[in-house]
Amino acid sequence: QVQLVESGGGLVQVGGSLRLSCEASGRTFSTSVMAWFRQVPGKEREFVASITMSGGSTYYAEPVKGRFTISGDNAKNTVYLQMNSLKLEDTALYYCARARVGFIPSTMISSSYDYWGQGTQVTVSS
Repeated sequence: QVQLVESGGGLVQVGGSLRLSCEASGRTFSTSVMAWFRQVPGKEREFVASITMSGGSTYYAEPVKGRFTISGDNAKNTVYLQMNSLKLEDTALYYCARARVGFIPSTMISSSYDYWGQGTQVTVSS
């Protein structure tokens, strides 16, 4: 059983920074693909960033490229999302997710992931 626990959300002003953390249980963390998604009420969950924990390959959604950085620490079973230059439109509930074992069609679609955290709220204010 895999459990994902996010932390680090909060209230921040436009232009500020936050770092989200996601601690994972389970022995397969170092071979996993991990990702961050976000969701606002009334909209579908959207991809933010992903990382392959074994090789470090990363992918980002266009709206966050150059501002957000995903990273991981296999020794701590933790994946991070450093968010800089935050904008009002970054306000959302942010979820950590672990990809299914085996082939996945894309790291950018939610159906590729089978374990999800409870979410951590990020609110950007003016």
